[in-house]
Amino acid sequence: MALISIDRERSLLIADMQGLDKLWALKSRLEIPLAHVRGATHDPGFAREPKGVRVAGTHFPGVITAGRFRRDGEWVFWDVKNPEKTVVVELADEESYDRLVVEVEDPRAAVALIEGALGRDA
Repeated sequence: MALISIDRERSLLIADMQGLDKLWALKSRLEIPLAHVRGATHDPGFAREPKGVRVAGTHFPGVITAGRFRRDGEWVFWDVKNPEKTVVVELADEESYDRLVVEVEDPRAAVALIEGALGRDA
């Protein structure tokens, strides 16, 4: 699971992986400039779609998908065990990833936080 926060002073979206997810994803924290965030959605169905090719991380179908994957020419960061809590963050002009797909405790609150930081209503 990831903990999503906004650093307004540095204009960053921060995703902190929690617990063993740091190990499974091979990443403990992602910092993305808000200028590179296009939006976020609560999308449980996305977690059930093909993941692509795992480049670094862990994938046990139906159990966990975590790490860096290449799908349809895009780089996707995954950290999902429970598809019902999936939030998809669309990125633009970001060097490392085109999309973040993460499990969060409260998907609606995470989307509202991100959209609010972008100056939009969720």
